[in-house]
This record gives sequence, C-alpha cells and structure tokens, in this order.
Amino acid sequence: MPNTEQRSTPSAPGSGRLLTEKRREPATIAFIGGGNMAASLIGGLVADDYSPAHLLVSDPEHEKLAALAARFGIRSAADNNEAAAQADVLILAVKPQVLKTVCADLRDAVQHARPLVVSVAAGVRESFLQDWLGGGLALVRAMPNTPAMIQAGASVLHAGAGVSDEQRNLAESILRAVGLTRWVNDEGQMDAVTALSGSGPAYFFLIMEAMEEAGIELGLDPESARLLTIQTALGAARMAMESPESPASLRTRVTSPGGTTEAALKAFEGGGLKPLFQQALSAARERSEELSAMIGAD
Repeated sequence: MPNTEQRSTPSAPGSGRLLTEKRREPATIAFIGGGNMAASLIGGLVADDYSPAHLLVSDPEHEKLAALAARFGIRSAADNNEAAAQADVLILAVKPQVLKTVCADLRDAVQHARPLVVSVAAGVRESFLQDWLGGGLALVRAMPNTPAMIQAGASVLHAGAGVSDEQRNLAESILRAVGLTRWVNDEGQMDAVTALSGSGPAYFFLIMEAMEEAGIELGLDPESARLLTIQTALGAARMAMESPESPASLRTRVTSPGGTTEAALKAFEGGGLKPLFQQALSAARERSEELSAMIGAD
C-alpha cells in the first residue's frame, strides 16, 4: 500500500501507555455503541490490563450494556451525552447509516468536552464527522476488520490535522489492543483499505470454503477436509507473518519443479487468479467510494 506509515509498538497500559495530555492518569475511553466492534475493543483493552473503571459505554439497548458490564466490569452511561461529557477519548462505534443522527445529538456535548474522537464507522469521511459534530475537533478515522473480535485484527488509521502526537499514540494504542495497526497519510486510501483488509476476511473464507469442497470431491470426509483446510490456512498465515521473506518467496520455496504444487499453481494461473483478485478489490474499493458519497449526501 503506497504512502503508508508504520508506527512503533507503544508500551503496555500498565506502564502508562494510555494517558491523557492534561493529567498523568489513564484516559477515560467512552464508547458510543455497544455492538461487536465496541465489545472487541473493550475486550482487548481489558485483556491488556486496562482498568475497566476508565471504560464507559452508551447504547440504547440496555441488554447490551448489562452484558458488557457483567463481562468486563465497565461502566454504563445513561445516554450518549453523559458518555461524551466524561470522555478523554470518544469512540464512535455505531453503524454508518445512523451516525449522522447520533452526531447531531452529541454535537453540543462534544464541543464542550473536546475529547479525541475516534470513528470506526466504515465509509464516513472525516469532513462529514467534523461537519456533523461542529468542527475543530481532534479526529481519527479507523478501519478495523472482523478478526478484531478475537484480538487478531488489522486496523488502519488516519489522523486529521488537529490530532497531536500524543493523541495519535492514544488512538493507536486502543486499536493495537485488537491486533496490528497501520497509519495512512492520505484519507483517500481508506477505500483501498476497506477493499483489502476490511472486506478481506471474507475472501479468505471463500478460498477456505472452496478448498474444503474440493477436498470432499477428492474423497476426503467433510470433517477432515474442514480441519485440514483451516489448519493449512493458519499455518500459512503464521509462516507469512513470522518469516522475513515475501509471500512470493515462500510460495517459490514450497513449489518443487514438476511437483504437485506446481501443477495446482499452473491451474490457478491459467484461470486468471491474480487478475481476478485485482478486479475484485477494485470493485470493493469503488463500492466503498459510492457508499461514502451516499452517506455524505444524506
């Protein structure tokens, strides 16, 4: 991905990683929305030894609030404005379709409290958020993906002009609690991020589905085909993550000339696999751009 920036891994929360700029004490992190992504981030922070006393959530569904409180020991806010009033970091974790309405209700409270605002809503541009919230805010846009639910996510962040270095570290530390983080300097690249890592888990599930079905067609029992597919995917991912070599080099190393792997790879190449991936990701990026424009026009 061009024009990206990777930042160093911050220290652990116990050593003061998530501190406010004004007070050398843990930041109060308030979540607007108590759905899956909020639960994932809360779970990652608590697992990383962040104090539940400094985590706050607001959601209109009281069952969600009760479940989060029981599971993680965090606090609940009476409403979104109460959460915003207490926040050093305000995380917008609601569906993009309702975010404009949510922001309109939060506008006065956010302008008074001036927290760092982190949005994990897909496709919602920073300019939209600034407009909806009254402008002049320190705002970070983040794009995590669904493996964040098991602390194995990939998140990409973009910081607006008003975000300080310490606020960047705060935002990164929160997202790093659920996996890998990357920064992009150009917000326009977030549509490519959506196409690659945001939607990417579904691509791998499709490949796994196809391999499992092919294994069954070749005579394997369904359970064996499933387990062998999943473990092979896991092992390949770990090798790619832990090896200094590129995926292309790893592929070459396990491909013996004239062997079975080479025969399979030639079939993939003959079917146009790489151009098909390019076409698929381009389609996803274009749809991300279209959805963002629709949100802004509403």
